[in-house]
Amino acid sequence: MNRPLPIGIEDFKKLRDNDFYYVDKSMFIKELLDKRSGGSLVMLPRRFGKNLGLSMLKY
Repeated sequence: MNRPLPIGIEDFKKLRDNDFYYVDKSMFIKELLDKRSGGSLVMLPRRFGKNLGLSMLKY
């Protein structure tokens, strides 16, 4: 099954509703939540899914 790539899509709901290909980062989000730190700095390169990860956390 060939799914389209979500080029430029940062909204997780839109990504799931339209059956786009994506990398599940829910375990990464769980790890961030389990640490319960006052803040987290996520250093990732451009176009690496930082906004999409925040959108996953929102939904």
